Amino acid sequence: MPHLLALLASLTLGPGHPAAPRLDAVTVTVTVDSAKRLIRIKAGPFSLPSMAGMDHAMMDMGMGNESSVHHLTWPVEGWLRGFSTGVEDAQGRELPKRLMHHIIGVNYSRRQALYPAMERLFGAGQETADATIPATMGVPMKPGMDLGFYVMWHNETGTDLQGVYLTMELRYSPSSQNPRPVEVLPLYMDANLTVGGGNSFDLPEGRSEKAYEFTFPVDGVLLAYGGHLHDYGVGVRLEDIASGKVIARVTAERTPDGRVTGVSRSLPGVRGAGVRLRAGRHYRIVGVYDNQSGHALTNGAMAHILGIFAPDDLSKWPSIDQSDPVLQRDLASLVAKGGGAMDRQQMQMGNAPAAPPGRHQHN
Repeated sequence: MPHLLALLASLTLGPGHPAAPRLDAVTVTVTVDSAKRLIRIKAGPFSLPSMAGMDHAMMDMGMGNESSVHHLTWPVEGWLRGFSTGVEDAQGRELPKRLMHHIIGVNYSRRQALYPAMERLFGAGQETADATIPATMGVPMKPGMDLGFYVMWHNETGTDLQGVYLTMELRYSPSSQNPRPVEVLPLYMDANLTVGGGNSFDLPEGRSEKAYEFTFPVDGVLLAYGGHLHDYGVGVRLEDIASGKVIARVTAERTPDGRVTGVSRSLPGVRGAGVRLRAGRHYRIVGVYDNQSGHALTNGAMAHILGIFAPDDLSKWPSIDQSDPVLQRDLASLVAKGGGAMDRQQMQMGNAPAAPPGRHQHN
């Protein structure tokens, strides 16, 4: 079975800076292939300046080529269960996928479990593969949901590239599927997140840890998980504070000099009972690094676990509160990505994309 967590990997809520074309210079087309149960998306053209020699820290400080958030409307009723991406030139010829450092999909119609921020519905990075999860589970989706996506491009070819197109295929299960799949949602747990800001942190020399504690809002089961680390990362773990037990762990695959080439993935709910998380219980997410560079690295690290979570009762998922200033910071940070020309104009006119209030996302 393909890796389950490629659907969710490499999520980051960091700030963006103008670099990519204006939102109104990029066209997004959406087609539905109901026979193959695919939603096909093509976006472009993008202009990619050469970024040879730029590392993670430079990109996290806003020096990367990050696009605006480009919007589309989810067209079918059913469950999202797969995600794949590609990069093409204007003639449809395949380009290296590594041009895309990462892509993040946002669902403006549902919020996250731990943070008053919009749901990061899907994501992939250079170190992750495309994936399809089993048809026995899926993320519930409704027609009309407002989705967005943004890309951090990383052109290391040494040559400026023009007329670049992003392609995506979102695989879904239809509403007529019988039996109905187990409904799951993305779960994001970060060691150093500021909603509307960033999640990178400074890395001292040698071994170090960064931790974040939280109270979980709903009962349910973590079915699968992976994570994201930068170079010199050792791992990320999830601890039950009361018992002191490590209940989930992600480890880095590293070269001898500390470069991260991949991260582990676990499928506890596919091959067993999963990891049960309980409402009101206190947990801690801890990122571990061993910086062998010989000097401190500014904004050199990230550490988070991303999972597929099955709530016992979806109606108890935290609802969107448009008056929450933290949520508003998240929306503002999305508008600002890549310059956000069109979305900024919409916000000034009082029409900024936003999720519906209350629990409409659970209907």
